[in-house]
Amino acid sequence: MHNYGEPNGFMGFISELPLFFKLFGGVLVTFVVVIFLVVIIKGLKTWTSNNNSEVLRRRCKVVDKRTEVWGGSGESSASTNYYITFEFEDNSRKELYVKDNQFGMIVVGDIGELTFQGSRFKEFSRINEQGSSQL
Repeated sequence: MHNYGEPNGFMGFISELPLFFKLFGGVLVTFVVVIFLVVIIKGLKTWTSNNNSEVLRRRCKVVDKRTEVWGGSGESSASTNYYITFEFEDNSRKELYVKDNQFGMIVVGDIGELTFQGSRFKEFSRINEQGSSQL
C-alpha cells in the first residue's frame, strides 16, 4: 500500500535534510556554476579579442622561455604549458603561449620575426645573424 501524502525517493531525502545543509548545498552549487561561467566568459573574451586584433609581424629577440606544469597527482598525468618571451626593437616584451613542438625549436638568443595576433602566437621565423644588425 502506498501513502501518496509522503514524499519518497530523492525528493523525500532532500525534504528531510536540515535547513543548514539545504542552504550550504545551494550555495555550493551556485558557486560552482558561477566559477564555470566566469571561466567560459573569460575564454570567449580572449578568443574574441584575439580574432579582432590585427595580425602583426615584428622583428624581435627571444629573451626567455618557461614552462608551467600542473596536475599529475595520484593516477592522473601532468600537463605542461609552454611560454616564450620576445623582446622587440623598442625594448617592449611580450610573453606568448606556444605549443610544445614550437617551444623546442626556438632558443633563447634567437633573432627573428614574430607573427602574432593579440595574445595568439602564429609563427617565429629565425633570421640568420650574419649580415644583420643585433637587437
